[in-house]
Amino acid sequence: MTFNKKILGSLVLATLLTSCGSSEKPVSKDNKTKEITVYTALENEQIPEYLQSFKEQYPNIKLNIVRESTGVIVSRVLAEKDNPQADVIWGTAATGLLVLDEANLLKEYSPKDIEKINPKFKDNTGKDPKWVGNNAWMTAISVNTIEMKKLGLEEPKNFSDLLKPEYKGLISMPNPASSGTGFLTVSALVQLLGEEKAWEYMASLDNNMGVYTHSGSKPAKTAASGEYPIGISYGYPGIKIKNDGAPINVYFPSEGSGWDSEANALINKKNIKDEAKVFLDWAISEDAMKMYAKSYAIVSRDINVAPPKGFPENPITQLIANDFSWAAANKERILTTWETKFGSKTEKK
Repeated sequence: MTFNKKILGSLVLATLLTSCGSSEKPVSKDNKTKEITVYTALENEQIPEYLQSFKEQYPNIKLNIVRESTGVIVSRVLAEKDNPQADVIWGTAATGLLVLDEANLLKEYSPKDIEKINPKFKDNTGKDPKWVGNNAWMTAISVNTIEMKKLGLEEPKNFSDLLKPEYKGLISMPNPASSGTGFLTVSALVQLLGEEKAWEYMASLDNNMGVYTHSGSKPAKTAASGEYPIGISYGYPGIKIKNDGAPINVYFPSEGSGWDSEANALINKKNIKDEAKVFLDWAISEDAMKMYAKSYAIVSRDINVAPPKGFPENPITQLIANDFSWAAANKERILTTWETKFGSKTEKK
């Protein structure tokens, strides 16, 4: 099967045009403790590290953090549309937020320093954005070196390699209905290959699949443990585990990596708290970006920091051309087809 590497310069982001607006900024009225509820798909170990600077700057704002995968967060916000429980969404796939925007569940807001955000990583359909991205995270393949040597197998380094019959039962990958990482990979395959060839590819890949997980990072972790020695995941968890000493290699597919942006948004509700806007201001601040840059090779604001060890030297060239609008518009259809064809191998919750 032939893949065509696409260049980021040809990005087709129909909703991403240049704009720069401003919304009414929050004003702190008193020093009493206030609280907001934040839904996030960030990894559990990232959340306390990232929030340290926020808590130091705003000790009077209590954060009620609800951590779920992207698919669960989107479903939950849709279910709560008549009585929204969250104030803010933080670090959740932009393609998921586009689904919520289509349902009119996001409120436009221009955080402080919005003009410093790369236009590719924010909504530009109106004066003020409905969502703003923090970074780009991309598909990567984690491979257990010890287990592959035991089996006498070469390590797969790209999408094409994953179809080799000797890998039957050795691969895990996130279910795209549960995981933003799973969806960005499936969406990438469709955009790289075209739908007909993409479904043929995924059928062949399914023959080698041991399990589909609900977590985007779990395939990297099961690769490290050897349970499923090949994990289709994303860069951060595999590289972190490798740098912590696990016997794995992390490969970014030569065909290009699917990607998405971990993004933030204000929930559209009657009572929008000033503290929610304070949080969104902080979430794209230089302090926050420096924290994101410890985990991700690409952040949405230029802070002049080298990519973490293990990522490509020029990571932006690794990203495929990604049409966010197309992905969001076709997401439900793609997921329904995927679930019908391959969902039976998904792990039990």
